[in-house]
Amino acid sequence: MSLQLPKRTADSRGSARRVLGLAAMGAGVLVLGGCSSETKGEWERLAMPDPASEQGEHILSLWQGAWIAALITGAVVWGLIFYSIWRFRRRSEDEIPVQTRYNLPLEIFYTIAPIIMVIVFFAKTVDTQNAVLDDDLPVDNTIEVVGQKWAWTFNYGIGEHDDSANEDATDDEFPYSSYVQEIGTASYIPTLVLPVGETTRFNLHSPDVIHDLSVPAFLMKMDVVPGRVNHYDITPSRIGEFAGKCFELCGTYHSRMLFKVEVVSRADYDAYLQELQDAETPSDAPLLGGSFADTQAGLESGDESEEGAE
Repeated sequence: MSLQLPKRTADSRGSARRVLGLAAMGAGVLVLGGCSSETKGEWERLAMPDPASEQGEHILSLWQGAWIAALITGAVVWGLIFYSIWRFRRRSEDEIPVQTRYNLPLEIFYTIAPIIMVIVFFAKTVDTQNAVLDDDLPVDNTIEVVGQKWAWTFNYGIGEHDDSANEDATDDEFPYSSYVQEIGTASYIPTLVLPVGETTRFNLHSPDVIHDLSVPAFLMKMDVVPGRVNHYDITPSRIGEFAGKCFELCGTYHSRMLFKVEVVSRADYDAYLQELQDAETPSDAPLLGGSFADTQAGLESGDESEEGAE
C-alpha cells in the first residue's frame, strides 16, 4: 500500500509561471542596467574599479580568482541540485522516493572539499597581502599623512630621501630634512599629488580618532590609528585624477573627509613641490597634530586636544 499525495492544482502552476516571469524580468533589468559606457569593462573586473596602481593589480587578481572559484562551486552545487530533482523525481502520483539515511563517500567529499577550498583561499590571500605590503621594496617618496577631525593633511618632504628613516615610523627621525604641507579644512578639499611609476609610502598619523585613508582606484586602504603609525606603499600605474576619502566612520563630519588625487609625471611633481615651497616656509619636521594642533589650520584646537589627552 502506498501513500497517495495530493495532485497539483492549476493555481500552483500559475504561481510558478508568475515567479519565473518575475525572475526573467529581473534578469533583463540587470543586464540592461549594465549596458553603459561608464560600466565598460566591469564585467571582466566583476564590478571592481579599474586599478590605477601596481598593488591594485594583485588585489584585482585575487578578487577575480575568488569569484571564479565561487562561480564554479555554485555551478557544481546547482548542477547537483537540478540533477537530483530530475533523477529522483516522482514518476507516478502515488510514488515515494527511496529514503537514504547516509552516504559515506558523499559525506567525506563535502567535508574535505570545503577544507581544501579554504586552504587555497587562505594561501592566495596571504600571497596577495605579502605582495602589496612588501616592505623590502625600495621606496622613492614618503608622505606623512595626517587624518584628523575632519580633514586631511599631506606632508611632502623636500630634499634627499633617506629610506632608512622609514624602518621605525614611530620615532622622531623622518626621511627628509624639511617639509611642506597641503592642508585640508572643513571648507577646502586638499589634493594629494603623486608621481607616476614611482613607489610612494604613506605614513599614517592621527591625533584624535580612527580614520581610514583610501583611494578606490588604487584598490588599497588602511586605518589611521591614534598612537600607532601604520603605513602602506602605492605605485601609481597611470596619470590621471582620482577621488579619495575616509572609509572609517570617524564622527559627525566624517562625510567631509574627502581629498583629490592627481597622478602626474616626475617633472610635474617636482614643479608642484616647488609651488608649495614658494607659497610657504618649509618646516623642519612634518606637522602631525598633537602639539602642533594649536598652530596648524585644519587640525584640532589646543583645548580639544587637551581634553582628548585627559
